[in-house]
Amino acid sequence: MLIFATRPLSFISSFHFPLQQFCNNTITSMNSSKPFSTIAADHSSSREPLKVESNGEAAISLQEWRGWGTTSTVPSMVTQVVEDLNMLEKNVDAQMVFGGNHGKLSGDFKVQEDKKHRAKYQSLGDSEQKLQFFSARQIACRVLGSRGYLCQKCWLCSGDCMCSKLITCPLWNRMRFWLYMHPKDFLRQNNTGKLLWQVFGVQGATLCLYGITEHEDMMWDALKLAGKDKVWCLYPNKNAPTSSVKDSMARLSFANVENHPEMADGAHPLNFILIDGTWSNSGAMFSRLKDRYKLMWGEEEIPCITLNTGASLMHKLRPQPSWDRTCTAAAAIGLLDELHDLPNFVSYGLDKQAKALEDAVEVLFEALTTRRLRMGRSITRKQRHNRDIF
Repeated sequence: MLIFATRPLSFISSFHFPLQQFCNNTITSMNSSKPFSTIAADHSSSREPLKVESNGEAAISLQEWRGWGTTSTVPSMVTQVVEDLNMLEKNVDAQMVFGGNHGKLSGDFKVQEDKKHRAKYQSLGDSEQKLQFFSARQIACRVLGSRGYLCQKCWLCSGDCMCSKLITCPLWNRMRFWLYMHPKDFLRQNNTGKLLWQVFGVQGATLCLYGITEHEDMMWDALKLAGKDKVWCLYPNKNAPTSSVKDSMARLSFANVENHPEMADGAHPLNFILIDGTWSNSGAMFSRLKDRYKLMWGEEEIPCITLNTGASLMHKLRPQPSWDRTCTAAAAIGLLDELHDLPNFVSYGLDKQAKALEDAVEVLFEALTTRRLRMGRSITRKQRHNRDIF
């Protein structure tokens, strides 16, 4: 996630959860157990890539698909990719095997599949079809390769599962986050965007996968219903004007905020799009958002918000390339904090919601740090622009 940054967040080193009344449900109570939620033996102590063999599943079920944090039906192109992979496995003398923890094909099957998918990619007629195929293939491989290895809730392997330590917290019901995630960040263990729906639930923070038609249509249908005046993107758009949180919210009016949080200008939620991808991928993602916004409302620029938030705790494990960029969860925390400072929002408990998400970042940081220490790896990475980040 990429935003302008001028001040640090108040992350602390201790791990505690003070939101006893406001946020008192653990994340393990959100969903019943699912077939693929049970994780196999812990492989994290080895420095060698994990090998996951195909278990013969012919498709991704709706239960499994939604277990990973999505709310949509299983995308048709993802289903087609899975079917193609299973068919190829039957037709070649090689078993489908995945290496590492990102669902990357390996071995002889990879050689055969590379030839096939590259040929199909080249045969597609336009850039839109190619994007959809690229995204579907990335996602299908990650789901298949993560079966029995990653926890579906927290996307960590069994030995590092942090679900029991996370505390859920309801997001203000007139606000909604959209996690516009690049396929290469889907099921990534150090991804922080996943924390939003783990803490706030899938209705408060909804996953939208870049290049997946069903996901993008779902998001834009909801945005159209809310209206363009309730849609913002958190992105440092240097080629167009950006507004502060205060200026962006100035035109909204509220009534009966104490026990009846209805907005005078309608009951639809405020929608905030968070681009969840690397800096190199975010430009194409933002351009796609702009194109869809223009198609829907006829305007060139999607409203962008710039924040005052700074480096998060996660920067110690995953440094950002410059001072004006930070992780997705830190962006959401910064937005909640700045909204809470506005008079019209002070009664909605947004500060408590920001603190709940901040606590979740600490839990993730602790889990990833513990994993690295157990594997004999450094808990810090080479800093880039570290004089600006800290």
